[in-house]
Amino acid sequence: MIDIQNQKDFRNIDIKKVGVKNIKYPIIVLDRARGTQPVNATINMYVNLPHHFKGTHMSRFVEVLNEFKGQISIKTFQTILEKTRQKLHAHSAHMEIEFSYFLEKTAPVSKAKSLMEYRCLLAGENSAEEKDFMVGVVVPVTTCCPCSKEISQFGAHNQRSIVTAKVRFKKFFWIEDIIKIVEESASGEVYSLLKRVDEKYVTEKAYENPKFVEDVVRGVAVKLNSDDNFVWYSIEAENFESIHNHSAYAYVEKG
Repeated sequence: MIDIQNQKDFRNIDIKKVGVKNIKYPIIVLDRARGTQPVNATINMYVNLPHHFKGTHMSRFVEVLNEFKGQISIKTFQTILEKTRQKLHAHSAHMEIEFSYFLEKTAPVSKAKSLMEYRCLLAGENSAEEKDFMVGVVVPVTTCCPCSKEISQFGAHNQRSIVTAKVRFKKFFWIEDIIKIVEESASGEVYSLLKRVDEKYVTEKAYENPKFVEDVVRGVAVKLNSDDNFVWYSIEAENFESIHNHSAYAYVEKG
């Protein structure tokens, strides 16, 4: 059969990334409490395409994934990218994996247990010159406005916030460690299940620990700076304001 993708293209335009997006695929990730955790992931895979090729072979991306069935992890990430480069005769390969990671959380007073979702990201690149890998986690937290507390005779407005932490690192670490750093940098944690005694506790704790969105990202940055394992990071926080029709936002990056 005629291989259309391998035919010549004469427009003289290189393509940096071409491939497949939104592959739904089951993978297994490491879980500090339970050893491993099966998750349903969404995977994007790309390679570069030199200007003289008309197209790439889309089916080969899925073929590579199937070769690593049940073994897709941080440890095999670069191996998968190298295999993708070889199979598609590419100079560089890229992959992004997103999944929901669940931790069992215990309510602070009632001790009621529930599962809490955290969105995670693995992203990397592999070429002859460079190997890059990054881990990201999205952590919901709560913040209490310091300004509102200061100027109000009673009460203070608070909001649910989303903090996205992305890191490059030298040696293995647990996703749970990043989650803990973020939660400790906010006014309080978010839970899936709270009883009335817990709601009282978390509300009062947040009131006694007010944080601007700037405080949150700086707090995470200070903790990451104290660990030389993290050679790069980006931290962004978005407060979904409860009394404004906009969000508050802050971003910091270690270059």
